[in-house]
Amino acid sequence: MNTIKSKTIVFVTGAFVTHEGWGNWVNYFENLGYKCINEPWPFKKGTAAQLRLRQPNDTDLADLSYGELVDYYANIILKLDEKPILIGHSLGGLTVQMLLQRGLGVAGIAIHSVPPQGVTTFKFSFFRSLWKPLGLFSSLKKTHLMSFSEWQYAFTNGMSLEEQKESYEKNTIPESRRVLRGPLGTEGKIDFKKPHAPLLFIAGSADHIMPASLNYSNYKKYKNSNSITNYKEFEGKNHYVLGLPSWQDEANFAKDWINGL
Repeated sequence: MNTIKSKTIVFVTGAFVTHEGWGNWVNYFENLGYKCINEPWPFKKGTAAQLRLRQPNDTDLADLSYGELVDYYANIILKLDEKPILIGHSLGGLTVQMLLQRGLGVAGIAIHSVPPQGVTTFKFSFFRSLWKPLGLFSSLKKTHLMSFSEWQYAFTNGMSLEEQKESYEKNTIPESRRVLRGPLGTEGKIDFKKPHAPLLFIAGSADHIMPASLNYSNYKKYKNSNSITNYKEFEGKNHYVLGLPSWQDEANFAKDWINGL
């Protein structure tokens, strides 16, 4: 019997992409009777094309920190009539973990999640995907826009060139390096022993930027035996999982997981 009574879902977008990538998921869950909240990050209102025109001198976005981003979503949640279900992708997955740690959700789903502080991998694809975006020797005063070749490798590996080009134009936007670096420090710290609401990790075997093994390490860090933590890996899914023709595989699994709690 489903003990999750909330009919509100807050979708949490990851880095590098517009929030409009949740479109299929919003329609899917609205058709199931859920109220869906899908707000863009601060300083990211507009189309992908409009936001790209601000590169690289969007100082407001460049100054945004990861802690401020988590607080932004927390404030959205605190204004709701009920605690929501939280669903996040990539950096949004880590943000789901952070929000659950604050007790702000009845359940959370982290899709191809960025890891919290102290959880890492030595996979080459992870470092290749993030070296330029993190820009550890670059100024924090300028945003980073993934080049098409970066997008091909980090998000859309295995897709046709036409699909890669279309997805890039539709989704890719500049990003704050300050936000990207935040989880490396205390802004991304998780207390893995603390009780938490049910949490599901979804990973993809073909993800370059957030490898499945990294998601599994993230999942295994949780140590509270009285809290539900689950893991599911989908074969052949890259980081563009929300926009793949097979996006409903993950949506169906998420729905069934929620209903089974």
